Amino acid sequence: MRTFEGPDGRHRCAWAGAAPDFLDYHDREWGFPVADDRRLFEKISLEGFQSGLSWRTILAKRANFRAAFHDFDFHRVAGFSEGDVERLLQDAGIVRHRGKIESVINNARRAREMVEREGSIAAFVWRYESGDGGAGPELRSTSPESVALSKELKKRGWTFVGPTTVYAFMQAMGLVNDHAEECVIRAQVEAARAGFARP
Repeated sequence: MRTFEGPDGRHRCAWAGAAPDFLDYHDREWGFPVADDRRLFEKISLEGFQSGLSWRTILAKRANFRAAFHDFDFHRVAGFSEGDVERLLQDAGIVRHRGKIESVINNARRAREMVEREGSIAAFVWRYESGDGGAGPELRSTSPESVALSKELKKRGWTFVGPTTVYAFMQAMGLVNDHAEECVIRAQVEAARAGFARP
């Protein structure tokens, strides 16, 4: 079953009915195109934290992650020290995984380099936009574009950016419209993508 009937009687992607907090995220955020570097950095960081966990866990802690990482201002996070890592390892409000915390700090430094080279994170990642939408999130976990973007990010020194993580990032940030064909939000996302000024 690719969709479920929401409280308003309209159909949405099946995963959006799996938890109460998913519906708002699905309807207002997931798949809508994003060009804001801070939001892009936040999402790729949270997808890295999700690795091996559920998105529900991460979404429930998102406000705590934002507080811990200065709202994912990568210029500030790039200056984090070993003392900050130790502080974050004591923060029960986030996922306390040293490798993932260190990855966000490393990636913040790589993000600063990317902005210097490319002008913005958005200008870089939107080169990998996929025109092949509609497979649905339950039907695939990577795409040729996510494999290519993952490879290039790793080449540039980013970590926790495997093809599956990158594909989830691309789905969420609107680089592909993976809402099910029957989902009421799919047309809204498609309209937003049509009117979106690519960076």
